[in-house]
Amino acid sequence: MVASVAELAAEQARLGGMQLLGEGGLLQQLTRHLLQEALETEMDEHLAGTAEPGRSSRKGGNARNGYRSKTVLTEAGPVTVEVPRDRAGTFEPKVLPRHSRRTEGLDNLVVSLTAKGLTSGEIVAHLAEVYGMATSKETVSTITDRVLEGMADWRSRPLDAVYPVLFVDAVNIKVRDGQVANRPVYVVLGVTADGYRDILGLWTSTGGEGAKYWQSVLTEIKNRGVKDCLILVCDGLSGLPDAVAQVWPATVVQTCIVHLLRNSFRYTSKRDWAAVARDLKPVYTAPNEQAARDRFAEFAAAWEANYPAVVRLWERAWPEMVPFLGFDTEIRKIICTTNAIESLNSRYRRAASACGHFPNEQAALKRLYLATLALDPTGRGRKRWLGALNAFDIAFDGRLSAGRA
Repeated sequence: MVASVAELAAEQARLGGMQLLGEGGLLQQLTRHLLQEALETEMDEHLAGTAEPGRSSRKGGNARNGYRSKTVLTEAGPVTVEVPRDRAGTFEPKVLPRHSRRTEGLDNLVVSLTAKGLTSGEIVAHLAEVYGMATSKETVSTITDRVLEGMADWRSRPLDAVYPVLFVDAVNIKVRDGQVANRPVYVVLGVTADGYRDILGLWTSTGGEGAKYWQSVLTEIKNRGVKDCLILVCDGLSGLPDAVAQVWPATVVQTCIVHLLRNSFRYTSKRDWAAVARDLKPVYTAPNEQAARDRFAEFAAAWEANYPAVVRLWERAWPEMVPFLGFDTEIRKIICTTNAIESLNSRYRRAASACGHFPNEQAALKRLYLATLALDPTGRGRKRWLGALNAFDIAFDGRLSAGRA
């Protein structure tokens, strides 16, 4: 093996340079050599396994019967090999199955590039430029369709019994269904009892997001093993609090403070953003609910004349905002710091915007699932929330440790 590689490299250098990639490159030649050697070895083993005792090939036993040329696409570029044949026609190579036109390595490369956010057209151009390989968007789509089975398994995998926090958020994608329109894809991200991030799944909705829809989503999550959730953080999703009360009656539904602030800015002139944010901060950092009400009354007195919609927004959100005020600082930090789900949504938005729009929701889900794999194959991040776990167990009367038992 080493000698063969050295011979290829020496011959390449002698003929005019050491081109590594592309047509005629060293990797392409090495791949062709390795595939050819593997095919020859497989044929030798096949003939040894099918030989009849006491009979040679001259007496009618199975034997080699020439070759047939086959060009396959590999991660090193297109390679033409000579596939050996046997007289009995029973040889089925494993390294290059009979009807395959690509190696598994190339398929993995295409899936990886898709997961990194490249479109089908960009992948085709990349393979042509770097590897001298002629492919098509249809081939890329066929390759990435391999992940659909894995996506189905991922979306139905067993989950932990208890989660301190679940975040529910939406990413808008464009789907061409008669005409191009925005469709929400909902992502549920959990903080595990061990302090890891866990992406529970992705869901689409075409019939609205009422209590019935959310009850079906939460029931699915419950059926996958989630017996309890201490806090569920969301952004004013209609019907979700009612569904939570049905599925996990003891769960606290909390409005996302960051989203509440962002929604406030929608009704505010940009020149006043800093002042509005400054005057709202004492509300959500107050030591208790009464102090928060006092600070909010001051905010309303100062800003209602200019921005009554902001005051109404906070009044409507108040029932789902105030639970936040009763928690320890460590718990507040988790609820208010949405970096985990914001970075995830940012990755999803980049993956979706690179495609412009999708032919259907399945294609959109496939794209976002691949983005999830690129982020972390397990859907879990490093420990970031360990400091808050004891605070959760105290605040919720041991439900966290009981659920882990």
